[in-house]
Amino acid sequence: MAQKDGGAQPAARTESHDPAFPEAFLQFMRTGWREDPIAVAPLSEAPNYAKRRAALSEAFPGETLIIPSGNEKVRANDTDYPFRPGSDFFYLTGDRDPDSVLVLRPNASGHDAVLYTRERNSKETDRFFRDRNGELWIGRTHTLTEKSTELGLETASLGLLGPALAHSAPGRTRVLRGLDPNVDRAVLAYEPDRDRPRDRELAWVISELKLVKDEWEIAQLQAAIDATVLGFEDVARVLPADRGVKERLLEGVFALRARHDGNDIGYGSIVGAGAHATILHWVRNTGVTKPGELLLMDMGVEGHNLYTADVTRTVPVSGTFTPLQRQVYDIVHASQQAGMDAIRPGVLFKDVHRTCMRVLAEGLDDLGLLPVSVDQAMAEDSTVYRRWTLHGFGHMLGIDVHDCAHARNETYREGPLGEGYVLTVEPGLYFQPEDELVPEELRGIGIRIEDDVLVTADGCRNLSDGLPRSSSDVETWLAAQREAGPRLP
Repeated sequence: MAQKDGGAQPAARTESHDPAFPEAFLQFMRTGWREDPIAVAPLSEAPNYAKRRAALSEAFPGETLIIPSGNEKVRANDTDYPFRPGSDFFYLTGDRDPDSVLVLRPNASGHDAVLYTRERNSKETDRFFRDRNGELWIGRTHTLTEKSTELGLETASLGLLGPALAHSAPGRTRVLRGLDPNVDRAVLAYEPDRDRPRDRELAWVISELKLVKDEWEIAQLQAAIDATVLGFEDVARVLPADRGVKERLLEGVFALRARHDGNDIGYGSIVGAGAHATILHWVRNTGVTKPGELLLMDMGVEGHNLYTADVTRTVPVSGTFTPLQRQVYDIVHASQQAGMDAIRPGVLFKDVHRTCMRVLAEGLDDLGLLPVSVDQAMAEDSTVYRRWTLHGFGHMLGIDVHDCAHARNETYREGPLGEGYVLTVEPGLYFQPEDELVPEELRGIGIRIEDDVLVTADGCRNLSDGLPRSSSDVETWLAAQREAGPRLP
């Protein structure tokens, strides 16, 4: 299925601190190497990617579709961030390499799919040791034929991509933009007012295809979630009840589990001790835990096939909630349970949101914080309860932590849930340390409980039920983890 090379490769990558190569050294490096073949076989999940490409093809008959993987990003000077392919590209191909581009070109019965990708920097040229992407630098890479065999997808040299893009028909081509500036420049919008909405339509169609998870995807999510449960247990086992430890120690313990059992963390871990728990996206993690305070941890393992968990737990560092902490925690737990109870196919996403928010508003009223009645606070022209809970009840989850992000509003935020959707349910209450509208004893308390649920035919299933949710169960669980003690992955 592989197409023979014939195009130019990207320019060799070298760095300013690399030593010069005398001719004698070059000649010496070109000799004495054995070629060891590697065994390749079709990936068991390759048919899943083919099925998704077929669904996308059906949505755009007669049109050329271009989906890039993205480029490596510089972290500092000559070092890059670890590369992760664009989620939509990976969803359609299973390929993990940078600079690759999937092109679906129309034919009489649908589309021909070709993956344009880097050639192997083999020992046939000096690139294998001179180029920082050569095999002495990054290890053995696949040939076009090997990659084609694994992915079940025709491959072609990246050097042939330019001519392929140049022949894209004006007005009949759609590009997933924002991932590869070279592709964006090569396929200009011929009529900007018309073609830009066409490109956006490609993005939302892919997002909406991702809404319903098949059995394989659910298994990938469950594996990531199960690893996440172990990661939370790892953290609980090293969390002292009687002294402080750095948030970054806990972050690192979880990251060890993520790298050991999965691909990596699915997003920057939030480890918020004390008042840091009130900062919704606290990822600096520069604080220290303190007995008597709460610890909020929002963390998720990204699995080997890039599906990610997204789980939050809030625990009492000392092992036991104070009466006020428990009261607030129980409000959040009741809100989450109400949301889960409301979820089933056909229920509007926004109605689950309102269900969760109503319970939070009632809890805030019980705490004496609302300046108006619960009904007034919930009114669309008011929503003053949101001072203490800025975010929604949850979001779609899958190959992105915020999956299906480009889906149309009427399909996602304003639309009904469907069987096979996977979403988070994560209400929270946050009382900022400087908030003078709450009693002093509430200031600095932040609580969120987040689980990952699958919409089933008659309700939902909590995929992350390996972790406790109620205040009493959290206390029992924390004590049990501490009793068990630290473990290696």
